[in-house]
Amino acid sequence: MSKQRKKATFAGGCFWCMVKPFDQWDGIHGVVSGYTGGHTINPTYEEVKTGTTGHVEAVEITYDPSVITYEEILTIYWQQIDPTDDGGQFQDRGDSYRTAIFYHDDEQKRLALQSKKDLAESGKFKDPIVTEILPAATFYTAEEEHQDFYKKNEAYYKEDRAKSGRDTFIEKVWGEQV
Repeated sequence: MSKQRKKATFAGGCFWCMVKPFDQWDGIHGVVSGYTGGHTINPTYEEVKTGTTGHVEAVEITYDPSVITYEEILTIYWQQIDPTDDGGQFQDRGDSYRTAIFYHDDEQKRLALQSKKDLAESGKFKDPIVTEILPAATFYTAEEEHQDFYKKNEAYYKEDRAKSGRDTFIEKVWGEQV
């Protein structure tokens, strides 16, 4: 088995809901909640959620490309978000909850752009795909209480996720395949 590890970074609304979908796949070695894309150095959760830092809540995934490909990770990502919503995701509104793919190299950029084009042409969405594809910027790890939130605060996580509308949307758009 390869010891090679790569990073993938995605913003998909509340980072609490973006960890578990990736965490359960073979080849994923870690999913860290954090902030990226903004201008504030070492931002806090309270600062980011105000929408004034330029940062989005994001996850940084460490993976083994010999076990799970970047294309497979992109597929998982697209199936977790509403890529037509530029005002946030589900119940979480504002700039800090917008969607974005942060690429770490030219190959990731190419694959992300192609996957966005393929999704736009799939007919799954009538509105334009507004998820941005941006160069990776400094990733700031979120506070410890936000790491693995779905494991540490299972009841609250399930309640929050259920009321967010995310799962209803995913089931409506993607059905049982997710």
